[in-house]
Amino acid sequence: MNNRVWSFLVPFFSVIIALLIAAVVIILIGQNPVIAYKAMIEGAFGNIQALADTVIKTTPLILTGLAVGFGFRAGLFNIGAEGQMIMGGILATVVGMHMRGIPPALAIPLTMIAGMLGGAAWASIAGYLKAKTGAHEVVSTIMLNWIATYISSYLITGPLAVGSGTPKSPEIAPSAKLPPIVTVGALEMTSGILISILSAVVIYIVLEKTKTGYEVKAVGFNPYAAEYGGINISKNIVMCMAISGALAGLAGALEVMGLHHRFLGTLSGGKGFDGISIALIGQNHPIGIIFASFLIAALRTGSSNMQFVGVPKHIVTIIQGIVIFLVAADRIVKTLLRFRKVKR
Repeated sequence: MNNRVWSFLVPFFSVIIALLIAAVVIILIGQNPVIAYKAMIEGAFGNIQALADTVIKTTPLILTGLAVGFGFRAGLFNIGAEGQMIMGGILATVVGMHMRGIPPALAIPLTMIAGMLGGAAWASIAGYLKAKTGAHEVVSTIMLNWIATYISSYLITGPLAVGSGTPKSPEIAPSAKLPPIVTVGALEMTSGILISILSAVVIYIVLEKTKTGYEVKAVGFNPYAAEYGGINISKNIVMCMAISGALAGLAGALEVMGLHHRFLGTLSGGKGFDGISIALIGQNHPIGIIFASFLIAALRTGSSNMQFVGVPKHIVTIIQGIVIFLVAADRIVKTLLRFRKVKR
């Protein structure tokens, strides 16, 4: 089998194996896995509200997954999607707050661009440090995550603070909010999901059909050979980190514009870190990342419903962890599949 077939089979069978192992864990805690999984599926897809909630959770995960996956394709380990998402959300909030009186046709793209610039600028710091000083991007992006967290905490408890209780900023202007596509009760599913999917298609085209994508992949495969071939490594590192950060920044902007309508202290909620596992499950392929994001979002949404049948929702963390392990150690899954073929 060629690599394209394996890149589909490995994540698919990893999920099945993870569900079987989690079923054993559910039995060991005295519950019925069939009932638990039925509750999980109903919680994620059982009605329009559940499906809308799953799609809403999918939206930022696609973008953070793309951010990490794009970096991986260039040989960069961007662990800073969390901080880049925070900075994107902050800048989108500040710009969105000042869009009163501006028509939506102008306010919405300006607010999104602000979020992308926030994430791109933040990621470029790590890219510049790697290109000019050799500082490893894993260390610098982790440090930048903490700095972004403390900056956002200062802003929403100081200059941008409003009201009491959960630290939060003022609301953005109505014209900067994304219009809902579907409204179910208090849930509003906005066009953010379409923007996320469109971003994945654009990244696919950039990677597979353009000279820029060729250079990015060449640097990722072998930077020394790429440099010998005339590709500017430093420029590509900074550019790749900027594009990666822009995607994570867009995730923060869409969370502000479509879901919270302001910056909350818990806006990122670890979605930037989820991008790492999603990129791995999606095999760093933009289209694979869409399906991986939907899978993780469905597991998260459905896990809440599992609690009603007595199964802790943290069982989903076990499933996610096993899937990531099996995808990372893909030789295990390939060996199992080849063993089945030999037996036949």
